Amino acid sequence: MAGTDDTVADDDALFVLTAVLLTPAQFPSVLGDDYVAACSALGLEPYAEGYGLVLGQDSAGARWTVVVEDVSLVAVAIASWDCGMDYDLSPDDRSVVCALPGWPLALAVAAPGVPAPHDPLPDPGTEGPAPLKPPDTEVWGAPQRRLGADEIALQWSAWRDQIDDETAFGPFEDDATSDGTGSDGARDRAAASPERTAEEESAGDGGPPAGAFAGNGRHPGVRKALEAARAYVTAPPPPGRIRSAFAPGGARTLRADGPGWSLVARTDDIAFVLLDEEPGEIMTVGRGPELPGLLKSLDELAVRPN
Repeated sequence: MAGTDDTVADDDALFVLTAVLLTPAQFPSVLGDDYVAACSALGLEPYAEGYGLVLGQDSAGARWTVVVEDVSLVAVAIASWDCGMDYDLSPDDRSVVCALPGWPLALAVAAPGVPAPHDPLPDPGTEGPAPLKPPDTEVWGAPQRRLGADEIALQWSAWRDQIDDETAFGPFEDDATSDGTGSDGARDRAAASPERTAEEESAGDGGPPAGAFAGNGRHPGVRKALEAARAYVTAPPPPGRIRSAFAPGGARTLRADGPGWSLVARTDDIAFVLLDEEPGEIMTVGRGPELPGLLKSLDELAVRPN
């Protein structure tokens, strides 16, 4: 493999553009609700050690996603890039598991000196796998819902600033008359953009417009999502359904996903819920007396980055 700074191209060269981790604690949400589903989407065995996904172009400009076993090397490269440092990511050929055509994420960059990014043509007389493609931003479904949750987790402060204290700390009732969305709930169109989940587009404002949220009243889908999340406490889900990451002030940022729903929360604050059945909508779950216990229980089950 070759980094994007290399000037000599050959038929086997891969000009690396970015990389992401595929582990139980960190994986591209576009691929599935949990680590097992994400691996299945790429035809991989869900080994506990995980994989690294290296996205790049070959000397003809074709898009490739190279799966490697050297997770530590990929993690070091990502950390270096996040700090603004150069890092030539060149995994050893012995660590390569497979090379998949296409990219699962939309990238806004391209390798210099080669043709524009395009899907590779299959070898004559063979039927290889269909090229990986990022989700269609014009439709709403499970991948877009998960990517919207990614954006909220990434830009938590911007979204949280739109919620007043009455909503944020309203009652979290747990009976048949409540949808679990706090005293008056909230919802709005998500401003999240799936392309922003790629590593090289992780910065930016990404926040909602001022005054974005308005009352939504009761919503049975939110209550069902919370009930499903609560059920995880007694019946732990597949690895990656619940993930925990660092947050300021000793708190944790929680991500929980399930069929048709995604939850983003801070253990010391409120939660946001996105539903497949409500395209582009973001709903709040008020802090109240019940939510803290649920978040604490989920955090105890969550996988965490090493």
